[in-house]
Amino acid sequence: MKKHALGFWEIWNMSFGFLGIQFGFALQGGFMSRIFQTLGAEKDAIPLLWIAAPLTGLLVQPIIGYLSDRTWSPKWGRRRPYFLIGAILSSLALFFVPHSPALWVAAGLLWVLDASINISMEPFRALVADKLPNSQRSYGFVIQTLIIGIGTWIASNLPWVVSQLGVSDAAPQGVVPMSVKIAFGIGAAVFLLSILYTVFTTTEYPPEDMEEFEKEKAKKNQFIPDILNNIGNMPLTMKKLGLIQFFSWFAFFTMWSLANPALTEHVFNTPAPIESAYDMTISAQAQAFDVANTAFQKSSNLVGSAMGIYGLSSMAFALILAFYTSKRRINRKYVHLGSLILGGIGFLYMYFATPETLKYSFILIGIAWGSILSMPYAMLSSSVDPKKMGVIMGIFNMFIVIPQIIAALGGINFVSNLLGEETINAMTVAGISLIIAGLCNLLIVNKDAISYQIETD
Repeated sequence: MKKHALGFWEIWNMSFGFLGIQFGFALQGGFMSRIFQTLGAEKDAIPLLWIAAPLTGLLVQPIIGYLSDRTWSPKWGRRRPYFLIGAILSSLALFFVPHSPALWVAAGLLWVLDASINISMEPFRALVADKLPNSQRSYGFVIQTLIIGIGTWIASNLPWVVSQLGVSDAAPQGVVPMSVKIAFGIGAAVFLLSILYTVFTTTEYPPEDMEEFEKEKAKKNQFIPDILNNIGNMPLTMKKLGLIQFFSWFAFFTMWSLANPALTEHVFNTPAPIESAYDMTISAQAQAFDVANTAFQKSSNLVGSAMGIYGLSSMAFALILAFYTSKRRINRKYVHLGSLILGGIGFLYMYFATPETLKYSFILIGIAWGSILSMPYAMLSSSVDPKKMGVIMGIFNMFIVIPQIIAALGGINFVSNLLGEETINAMTVAGISLIIAGLCNLLIVNKDAISYQIETD
């Protein structure tokens, strides 16, 4: 099927739902560890509490990719029904997470939240490949990354903005501050509304051969064999990209799970107070706990705002790439290599950062993030069968979630403890991992994956 080149606003509309998805991910990534700490989690236990995120991705994305490849509705299309189902569930989970009365409830809601986000997210990757000709793939994924950057920056700053508007950061022991609750409520609304915008402004191509499509759809009990067959016949370029993804996502999972305890402790010198260290029956000590807890909550707002800068810099990076790739080809391999190494340097600098200079770390990390969200998918989509784009994108997600599972099950703690007991060592490990990911790009040799000539009319 010949696909027509789309204009900027058409690509913007089909990608706009990612604004909401990123609101969900940014609030989860920037503030979930803070919620866990507020509810009493020890620092070493935080990565394991995060295991819900990669496990749900491992299970949900291949299933949703497989199902969406076999879905077609003249009214709702192929991918859009999954956008909408995921958005409704995600919005509900986002609203309730900060109201968790206990640690186990927050951990459980994280499972629900991440599974729901994954239902919406996976088809968005496939939609770009469905709608755009090869010549616009890099451009399409870059526009998607631009929207993701906007969402990351705004959502990461929400608790700080809400606090500046007068909502309190103080709260009793074991209770999440109202500023965080309101921020998550806003995120829930944005998630649903942005997905609805894409659903109602975007159309999809029908299956190229409807008769063949119906035959494939009618086959029973083919899910597991098809998944295993696609894994077994994975293209060599996909395997190499998987190695890059492994080290990239190990680094970013480390940041999401441990940046808040690491930076509040090392950079802001306001670690989360441990209740057992205070005798709460003594008024002075109870007051001291409240002071320390409020300082931790306020510095957590600042860490969240600093993390939002990586969304802003990824947005700027994506904007530059969008202008360039709209008319010219790029060498995806070297763009990704350089971007990941810059991000690694950003992580390494955190050890020396001050509250005033921490933003420079996240500017560099944002360049890596912008590339991670676009270049691997552009390289992959030029190397696989377009009829299997949904399931391939779902399988490719394994290379995202497996490193996160390894990290959550003790990988972060083991490797960072080799450098010492300080939590900031986890950020050093993230930097080394991202630099290794960058160098792995040298393994990519497929010419179509590296660069696709932009067609001009």
